[in-house]
Amino acid sequence: MRLINVENMVLEEFFGDHIPSYAILSHTWGQNHEEVHFGEIGTTSAHQKPGYQKIRYLCQQAATDGLRWAWCDTCCIDKSSSAELSESINSMFQWYQKANVCYAYLSDASATEVHEEKVDQMRTSRWFTRGWTLQELIAPEKVVFYGRDWKFLGDKRSLVNYLCGITGVNFGALALPWALPSYSIATRMSWVSSRTTTRTEDQAYCMLGILGVYMPLLYGEGQNAFRRLQEELIKISDDETIFA
Repeated sequence: MRLINVENMVLEEFFGDHIPSYAILSHTWGQNHEEVHFGEIGTTSAHQKPGYQKIRYLCQQAATDGLRWAWCDTCCIDKSSSAELSESINSMFQWYQKANVCYAYLSDASATEVHEEKVDQMRTSRWFTRGWTLQELIAPEKVVFYGRDWKFLGDKRSLVNYLCGITGVNFGALALPWALPSYSIATRMSWVSSRTTTRTEDQAYCMLGILGVYMPLLYGEGQNAFRRLQEELIKISDDETIFA
């Protein structure tokens, strides 16, 4: 697992039990060329990209919270390596789960003093429409939401009832992340049904951690990813809602 040193914005790799405490970012991607990718972090050219600002916010907030390390998917994964990408996606639920804190950046939501208006801003955010952000909401025990210009919106614990209404995720799955396996496969699958992903395969891959499945990624397989996901679920579960 690669982490960003929040003091100098340099990546360092850690393994197994030697992974230090870290903050993790949940966000929605802009255009691919706007994001800071692996190999670009720490370079002068990275500073010119729109996606650099959220990495700065991440590192600054982590430092404020007493953390030296941070993780962001845009720059901490070498996506040119299919093996590394597959390993990372299969590990991602655990990475979010083990983070000291997850910062959810809703860049299109404005923070206001009126609570109802703040919730309305969150409700219409693109962040709640994307497939990958579902596990990023469920897995971490502590999620703190920030809106446009990194203005504080609230946290998962205080907003849990509103989050249930926005996402359709059961209260227990948000309030008690360890209770996730008690929900049927059909229920867990329903949480992602109204969300979208850029790649067809990611609609299946983004559910791996939520369903407790590990399988290799085969980009280009299209809808076949769902069939393989179902086959893996049959191997590990006798939950008949798989076929619902």
